[in-house]
Amino acid sequence: MTIRWSEYRRARRRSRQAWALLLLLAASVAASAVWFFAAGQFSAAEPDLAGPSQAPVFDSSWMKPVTPVHPVPGGSAVAALERLAVKGRAPKDNYQREAFGQAWLDVDRNGCDTRNDILRRDLTAVGFTEGSKCKVSSGVFHEPYTGKMVDFRRGPESSKDVQIDHVVALGDAWQKGAQQLTLLQRQSLANDPLNLIAADGPANQEKSAGDAATWLPKNKNFRCHYVARQISVKTAYGLWVTQAEKDAMKRVLDSCPDQSTITAG
Repeated sequence: MTIRWSEYRRARRRSRQAWALLLLLAASVAASAVWFFAAGQFSAAEPDLAGPSQAPVFDSSWMKPVTPVHPVPGGSAVAALERLAVKGRAPKDNYQREAFGQAWLDVDRNGCDTRNDILRRDLTAVGFTEGSKCKVSSGVFHEPYTGKMVDFRRGPESSKDVQIDHVVALGDAWQKGAQQLTLLQRQSLANDPLNLIAADGPANQEKSAGDAATWLPKNKNFRCHYVARQISVKTAYGLWVTQAEKDAMKRVLDSCPDQSTITAG
């Protein structure tokens, strides 16, 4: 069979075009793979790893406000930090948890203890123990310290996976002015929703009584809110900061100069 020259040239041209398309497709696949393993997989995961940038404070539909020693002024967290006294730590050898009253009192007198109030506030898809309108048995939330999604289930072992953290740890507060408060004022500090956040159990244990100079949330996206909340609590209860603590707070707020104070309102 005789193949005409024009047909031969068309066949070769189509062959070259096909090979060019195949090479282009291969290059595109290779580039996509390089992007994914070098950066793309981390970019895709970043929103989940970053977690929330703030946390709830107050729900007026079922919570009642706790009266602090001083009102928290609105406006700049940096300005509020500058108004806090700077001193060294007082001794801690006489610290006892009981100095802040019984754990998880119903200070706001809404009929539910503080731990369950905070779980209800911070979790979504909340379930209650049968026959109770207070005792939270389950829920989920985007945990602020680690940025992970956490599934809470009440139980002898599982409950400790989600703990209620004092944003300003009570041990830290004791060394920075709380000894000068009355028992009722310390009870308010320990149960004020402004000073409480549902948190990852291991992260809370790692923090212990640390201040901003010794511990900050792994989730960097949350640090501005966290530091502003500490400043707001210390303002509300007349507590002071150490110089190292103040310096650490300023470094965080340098990245968010417009960060405001946090109020229960």
